[in-house]
Amino acid sequence: MILKGQNFRIMQLVSTKWQCIGMATNCTVTLTNNTEDASHKDIVGMAALPTTVSQSWSVQVDSLNVADTGAMLTALKNLAPFTLLWDETSTSDNQTGEGAAYCRKGVAFLNDATFQFDDRTNATKQLQFTGSGALETVSTPTYEAVAASAFTKGQFVRLFLSSDNTTAPAKVIAAAKTLSLHVSMTLEDATTKDTTGNWQIQEPTGLNYDISTSALVRGNDTITSSVEGQDLASIEDIYESGTPVRWKIANVGGDNQRTASSTIISGSCLLTSLQISAQNRNNATYQATLTGYGAYTVGA
Repeated sequence: MILKGQNFRIMQLVSTKWQCIGMATNCTVTLTNNTEDASHKDIVGMAALPTTVSQSWSVQVDSLNVADTGAMLTALKNLAPFTLLWDETSTSDNQTGEGAAYCRKGVAFLNDATFQFDDRTNATKQLQFTGSGALETVSTPTYEAVAASAFTKGQFVRLFLSSDNTTAPAKVIAAAKTLSLHVSMTLEDATTKDTTGNWQIQEPTGLNYDISTSALVRGNDTITSSVEGQDLASIEDIYESGTPVRWKIANVGGDNQRTASSTIISGSCLLTSLQISAQNRNNATYQATLTGYGAYTVGA
């Protein structure tokens, strides 16, 4: 009998304790045998004869965006690996491992992450980890997972820009309803013929990130200077200049939710795409994509 709602969780090692990666609603582990065709011209017939040359694994997680965002962004920036564990869980919060028969542990790089900060909805994240090296079977539950911190629904987060690459980003981009940050790490297979075992080993070689946002077109912005509203003309000026500007993603409060408080992440970027839509009888909107220029900074 298979019970509906099998409690399958991905956990990361934080200091000396395991922590569930959010209250993940979608956890996927993929194990792959990488093969090559061993047939040659002297083999009778035309059917391929695949043979395993290496093994690899990856993990995908979709969950609420919890308080570990800063730690994950820092690990990505430092090209640092994670130690992951997947297991069946129990207790009321479904975050304490049981040491199930399929429980495995291994080292992986977080090579693709998208953090979504939409207004009045739960902030979410989509993560992809790529394993590097062997998997270890864990049969005894000698660990206890620490419950992940909560993330408040409806937390206001905004994108702020400057007009150049030296001025601090102080102008909020309209009243953006959608905002996401995507970070990807380039990995290279470091396995050689002298590598012990057949597990594929990965090494990070680079980091890229971009920001996507959508907002109403505000051609005649009447926001007072103390709130520092950014109008469409300023966005066009940034695009046309073709030069980097400073940016930050920050929690906000105050009038119109446009006064920055704590900074989540900041850096420099190029405005690489600006699309303006103005359908009849609908709000005119724009969608902007900003591509990271150099390293980013986590926090203030």
